[in-house]
Amino acid sequence: MSVAVAPVADPINAEIEGNRLRLIETGPERLSVLLDFIDGARCSLKFYYYVFESDDCGSQIMDRLIAAVRRGIDVVLMVDSFGSSNAAPGFFDAFRKGGGRFGVFGNRRSTRYLIRNHQKIAIADDQRLIIGGFNLSDHYFGIPDDKAWRDIGLYMEGPGTAEAVRWFNALQAWVMADKQRFSTLRRMIRTWRPADGMFHFLIGGPVRRLSPWAQAVKHDLEKGRQVDMIQAYFSPSRGMLRRIERIGTHGKTRIITASRSDNSTTISAARALYAALLKRGVRIYEYLPAKLHTKLIIIDNIVYIGSANFDMRSLFINLELVLRIEDAAFAEQMRAFVTREIADCEEITLSLHRHRTGIFARLLGWISYVMVSVIDYTVTRRLNFPARTWQDDDD
Repeated sequence: MSVAVAPVADPINAEIEGNRLRLIETGPERLSVLLDFIDGARCSLKFYYYVFESDDCGSQIMDRLIAAVRRGIDVVLMVDSFGSSNAAPGFFDAFRKGGGRFGVFGNRRSTRYLIRNHQKIAIADDQRLIIGGFNLSDHYFGIPDDKAWRDIGLYMEGPGTAEAVRWFNALQAWVMADKQRFSTLRRMIRTWRPADGMFHFLIGGPVRRLSPWAQAVKHDLEKGRQVDMIQAYFSPSRGMLRRIERIGTHGKTRIITASRSDNSTTISAARALYAALLKRGVRIYEYLPAKLHTKLIIIDNIVYIGSANFDMRSLFINLELVLRIEDAAFAEQMRAFVTREIADCEEITLSLHRHRTGIFARLLGWISYVMVSVIDYTVTRRLNFPARTWQDDDD
């Protein structure tokens, strides 16, 4: 697959505490940046991705990783056993045999089957990184349409990457150990302490109490007065919803959710929550041009970008990696990005929602919410409830 990289009208760049940031908005640009990122490595590359497929883009990336190994770069690649299970047999063999260090998170036969390592990060020379919600396959590097997802990535260069390196090294030691002990992993998550400063890399995962990522977003929502979210999968707990409702009542809240997905159950689950939010002043929009995969939260002067959706799995079950940036100017730039995305959305008002949602759709929505809250997405995708479209409800 070869596509031209069109420039973004208003690119988002920032410099914070000696770190250069750049938002990567389009699929073709993400692929171009990632390939240059690999080719430009001088000493090391550290990759963890939930999904790594053996399609055209995935193969291009793999070829560059293998080439990096051959020129003497220390390359570590880790993937999730379930997320990357669609890769062709033997896809990773040439990388391993060539000298790349390869690890797989999880075992499909394990009692921990439902726990996914959903993180996505690339680090070069321990100084540059790319973080976001996108995986390594054609779907994340195309121009959004019926097949390609709408997503974002964030390029970062500077001293703030050291914290991400610290987490990656700890995760690598766990993944590549003779036995992956989940008690050890839970302790790693529970005891994770971000460094001081404006940049915090937060970890999510299956711990008894709230993970560092969930604790941080809970705390910020409790104090927040203005919230903007773009969330591919939106089905949080009642406690998180109450915090959003409070801000909607007393402040300003905008939420963009998906109108299209590969899993219609998640759309029905999100729509089940609309009425309560709309009644409290929350403005809700559905993204129209393509399937939505973006994961972005802005609370006052704080920006969250990473792998986590705002749903029960990302808050309580999956391993997630989220970068929290506290900077008023950057938050304002990201709010402008949300406003640009709203131009490609349909606003869902309370009257419109009531008009389009009948009794069957409401029942289906609550069943879907329960399902995606407690059952793995791969299961619900196979069930894939035929969520009634707005047009069906109008009829």
